[in-house]
Amino acid sequence: MTRPRRHGDAGQAFPIYITVVGGLLFLALAYFAVGQATVNRSGAQTAADAAALAAAQERRDQLAGEWVKEVLDPTKWQQIFDGNGVELGSPCRRAQELAEQNDAHIATPGCEPGLLSYAVTVETNKPMGKSVVPITESKHSKAHARAVITPLCEFKPLPANAGPDVLPRLTCKGNRYWDLDPKHLTDLPKPKDLFDVHLAD
Repeated sequence: MTRPRRHGDAGQAFPIYITVVGGLLFLALAYFAVGQATVNRSGAQTAADAAALAAAQERRDQLAGEWVKEVLDPTKWQQIFDGNGVELGSPCRRAQELAEQNDAHIATPGCEPGLLSYAVTVETNKPMGKSVVPITESKHSKAHARAVITPLCEFKPLPANAGPDVLPRLTCKGNRYWDLDPKHLTDLPKPKDLFDVHLAD
């Protein structure tokens, strides 16, 4: 009498093995997609930070240049330090240049000037790329950054009877000061002495 043949355990385990390997492969691809998205978003944030800082630094240099231009008229100093009502060129072009250097471009709502700040939104030029998540193939990352310009100097207004040959002492951060002589304006503070630029938030 012959006994029926039994299938080996290996034959029964093979479909389970295939399922497990397939599941692990899908998870690996999903993690890769997440990594792609993270790198893309990181690039967008780098571009946004660089663009916002570039715009704010450009504005800082403009304000410092305006102060040098009006240094003999101390009645205009505070207005310049406050950035209030000072009409200068837009630094947003500089923001666009830095965004392009980081493989991105200015996106809606764009480059938004404040009184002493610049907010910039950028979008990456390249999408996240092909992955197991179909939407990433055409998805571009966006990021937002805001840079702030902070005045570093202060002064006391001159008394009403002060003569034309007198300027206020300019006292700046780090216990630095300038006693300015209207007839010998050779040692003037630099833009970085007058204003600090940093990212907000």
